[in-house]
Amino acid sequence: MKEILIKEIEQSMLRFLDNAQMELLHQTIVRVLDKVELSNEKENIVEYKYTNDELISCFIAAKKIEGCSEKTMRYYKSTLDRLVDSSFIHFTHMTTDDLRCYLSRYQDKNSCTRVNIDNIRRIISSFFSWLEEENYIIKSPMRRIHKIRTDKTVKETYSDEALEMLRDNATNIRDLAIIDLLASTGMRVGELVRLNINDIDFENRECVVFGKGNKERPVYFDARTKIHLRNYLNNRDDDNPALFVSLNKPYNRLDISGVEIRLRSLGRNLGIKKVHPHKFRRTLATRAIDKGMPIEQVQQLLGHSKIDTTMHYAMVDQNNVKQSHRRYIA
Repeated sequence: MKEILIKEIEQSMLRFLDNAQMELLHQTIVRVLDKVELSNEKENIVEYKYTNDELISCFIAAKKIEGCSEKTMRYYKSTLDRLVDSSFIHFTHMTTDDLRCYLSRYQDKNSCTRVNIDNIRRIISSFFSWLEEENYIIKSPMRRIHKIRTDKTVKETYSDEALEMLRDNATNIRDLAIIDLLASTGMRVGELVRLNINDIDFENRECVVFGKGNKERPVYFDARTKIHLRNYLNNRDDDNPALFVSLNKPYNRLDISGVEIRLRSLGRNLGIKKVHPHKFRRTLATRAIDKGMPIEQVQQLLGHSKIDTTMHYAMVDQNNVKQSHRRYIA
């Protein structure tokens, strides 16, 4: 009961006192209440200014303003809703031990991989950091729950032969243009389907895409992509402004799932494993670094806010590491 009272008092004063004053207040309350006996009769009728659901809604609204996608916000909300359903504790009173136990139980119950459980940890940590920044809590209980170590898997890229097979066996000029654009720019599939025809600068072989958080950046394509894009557009007889549309009437803008299905089907017919749009992006990053492109420029090309993310995409060829060692060190 004393701990609940202390937290309630501190939460009420959080917006008015700095860290040093809050520490002094905490020490004073603890010292005074140490001499007092409290009853637990009303422990279960504590009222909070905001419910857990209301705090989640505020957090999701903040993420929406930051430019997060609908898919990301749904993932955040479902993760936090599961946390609420697992406990009757209010967010402002959750401790590090409460959250550790929740993550452990969740992992055991759902047989999650360490990658999945770390994603959940990251979302919960982001939420409690937001609560701290917005002065709903004094200190995030997630600070002492660190990143979960995961096995580093070398993700596959397309070989030169696989790329040529995909190009040679594309059943129409639209799919060929999609393959070339993904392979030469490294753009995300979500960025590709949002492109309009007037976004393409054929003279300079570039276009501006809108990435995560609605951040725009230029990307560049090669001469082969330019030719195939022009051929595709010259053979269209619709008035849809979208760069890529369905093959049949009413020629709607192509969506992400449409691109994924076409590529997966093509890969299955050719016996190429794991053909999907994101693999083009990883292939571009790997080859750019292997050929000596500075990692900072690769980061800019891919639109990553953190260089660590770029390094996860780029799997450097071990033969190049060996050659560089001989050149610079041996």
